[in-house]
Amino acid sequence: MQVAKWRYGLTMCLRCSLEPRTVAELEATGFRAPTPIQSQAWPIALSGFDMVALASTGSGKTLSFALPGLVHIVAQQHLQVGDGPIALILAPTRELAVQIKSECDKFGQSSGVKIVAVYGGVPKGLQLRELQQGAEVVIATPGRLLDFLDVGQTNLRRVTYLVLDEADRMLDLGFEPQLRQVLAQLRPDRQTVMCSATWPREVECLAKNWLQAPIMVTVDNAQQLTANVSVTQHFQLCASEAEKHSALLAILQAVGAGRVIIFCSSKRGCEALRAELRRRGHAAEALHGDKSQQERDWVLMQFKSASAPVLVATDVASRGLDVKDVRAVINHDAPAQAEDYVHRIGRAGRAGASGQAFTLLTRSDTAFAREVAAMQRRNGELVPRELLRLCDDARSAVSDHQRRRW
Repeated sequence: MQVAKWRYGLTMCLRCSLEPRTVAELEATGFRAPTPIQSQAWPIALSGFDMVALASTGSGKTLSFALPGLVHIVAQQHLQVGDGPIALILAPTRELAVQIKSECDKFGQSSGVKIVAVYGGVPKGLQLRELQQGAEVVIATPGRLLDFLDVGQTNLRRVTYLVLDEADRMLDLGFEPQLRQVLAQLRPDRQTVMCSATWPREVECLAKNWLQAPIMVTVDNAQQLTANVSVTQHFQLCASEAEKHSALLAILQAVGAGRVIIFCSSKRGCEALRAELRRRGHAAEALHGDKSQQERDWVLMQFKSASAPVLVATDVASRGLDVKDVRAVINHDAPAQAEDYVHRIGRAGRAGASGQAFTLLTRSDTAFAREVAAMQRRNGELVPRELLRLCDDARSAVSDHQRRRW
C-alpha cells in the first residue's frame, strides 16, 4: 500500500479537476480552504486511484470523498431505465447516512445528480420510490440496501465509485457478512475509497482484500489511535454513582449555556438521566436505539436548534453526529474502550473549533483508564493524574490480594 506524503493547496486542488460549478458552490458556502485530509485526498481520488483516508473525527472526511464522487458521476453516461446507482456510499448507522446526504446535497443539485439515502428504522416505501425513479448516488446502511437488492428492487451493475465510510465502526457492529454480500455484486473495475478514523488490524485486512493498490493518506498520525487535539480532556474520580450524578450537575453549571452531549452506557440510563435533568430545569432530550427514526430526527432537530441544548445519548451518537458549536461532551458512563472514547469526545471540537470533554470514573473503569493512559503515552501526551491514580489503586489492590494469598 502506498502512503501519500504530499499536500496540495486549494488552488492546486481546484485546478486539478473540480468543475467551475462545484467551485462556485464551495465559495457560496463560505469555504475558504480544504482541510488537510481534503487537500491530500482530492487529487488522488480525482485521479481514479483506490484510496484509504485516515483522519480524526471532524476533519472533513465526508467532503474528501463526496466531491470526487460527484465529478466521477458527471463524467459517466446518464442513467437509463432500470439502472442502479453510479456511486454507492456505505455507512454503519442511519445518523451517519443522513449526515453524508446533507453534505452531498449541497453540491449535487447544480450538477443534476440525484442522491438517495436508504437506511433502516423507517418504512421502505418512500426510499423504494426514490430508487425506482433513478438515483446516481445511493448512501446506505448495509442491511437496508440488501433488503432492496435481495428482491431485485435495485441493482449495483453500474456502480463504479464505492465508498466505505467509518469502516472500523461497520466491523464493530458486525456488518462484515453484509459488506461481503454487497461487494460480491459490484463490478471489479470500480474505484474504491475507504475512510476511517482508526486503523485496526481488521480494517487493514479488509483494505488489502477489497482495494487494488490503494494509496493511503493520513492526517494527525491517524494510524495510531489519538484524541482530537482541539478537545481539552478532563477526568474526575467518583466514589459512587451518586457522586457521579452530583459531579455531572456541577459540570453542567460550570460549562454554562450551549450545546452539551452526555453519554450513558444504556438506553434506560439515558431516559432516567433525561427525566432527572428536565426536573432540574435543563432542556434535555434522549437519543438511543429504542427510538424510531422519526423520534430520532425530532430529537436531533431540537438539539441542533438549541431548543434542547442538552442531549443524553448512547453510543448511537458517537459517530455520524456532526453538530456545530457543541461546547462539551460529558461521559457520565465511561465507554468500554479507548476507541469509543475518541469518537465520543470527537463530537466536540468539530472542524477546528475547540471543545471540552469530561469523563466521570469509578473503580469499575480501571480497564478503560489503563487503555486511555496507554494511548496518551504512545502519543507523547501527559497522562492526567486521575487516570494514573485509578491505575495505581488497581495495581495496589492486586498486590494486596496476592500478598494475602501468599
